[in-house]
Amino acid sequence: MAELETRELEYFIAVAEELHFGRAAVRLSIAQPALSKAIRRIESRLGVLLFVRSSRHVALTPAGAALLQHGRHAVNAVSAAVRNAQRAGDAEAHLRLVIKPGGDANLLSGILAAYARRPDARRVDILFSGGTDRVDHLRDGRADVALLYVPFDDLDGLAHETLYVEGRVAILPADHPLASHAELRMADLAGETMPRWKGVSDGGSGPEVVDVAQMTPLITVGRMIAVLPRSLVEPVPAGLVCVPVTDASPSRIAIAWPERDRRPLVAAFVAAAVSARPASAAEVAAASAESASAATGPAPAASAT
Repeated sequence: MAELETRELEYFIAVAEELHFGRAAVRLSIAQPALSKAIRRIESRLGVLLFVRSSRHVALTPAGAALLQHGRHAVNAVSAAVRNAQRAGDAEAHLRLVIKPGGDANLLSGILAAYARRPDARRVDILFSGGTDRVDHLRDGRADVALLYVPFDDLDGLAHETLYVEGRVAILPADHPLASHAELRMADLAGETMPRWKGVSDGGSGPEVVDVAQMTPLITVGRMIAVLPRSLVEPVPAGLVCVPVTDASPSRIAIAWPERDRRPLVAAFVAAAVSARPASAAEVAAASAESASAATGPAPAASAT
């Protein structure tokens, strides 16, 4: 079976992302001839061509695109394994929680208070992410747990527990023709300009934004509107109104962690977060578990909702 070393994957990923051997060599701090030789060695071992090369152009082949997708996950997994192994041997290790600034729906203080009451509580380091990279923090080992928005964040490979369920609202300029409505449906918003979120490929056609703070001034001046979980725009900024969108799928805030991470450090924090969640989210989670149990039989005690 063909095998690649982590170092070789890092070489390949650098070239695949730069699509330029010279820039990739500088990024890796190695000589360009050595990098070219390493890539040829990888291609020979795998028996496939990873790049189409010319004097002016470097492009990925279909095989190269597949290796890039899975290779990134492999390198992240190795990095996370090393970090977790080091932290597992550290009795004083802190727990690292990553959140979106302003994206905790006012749950954070209750979660931290519940965790602090546990006899095995550790110090919690709060990491603030960009608009779309909290999942990356979990997958590459920079964070142990995260507060994520479902279904907007990708939960592939992650275990999670629902903490809060809320509706979504249309965020409109106060003088928008729909601003006086008591409620809206998605069809009412057809043709409206929506934001393009940085790092998200299937966003709207409006200006690119990285977070809500950047988005709200653009809505105020009429450049676009948005449909978001209500908690992300509370309190409502001056000059804007929020109108419930009755047929928009609800948003869930979940505590998430890598599904293979069974450390007591993580389990204790998740248990504290679940104990602190509002009753409404607990009822939703219980109803979902009951429905799943009726359909498939009793679920394992450690299964996530």
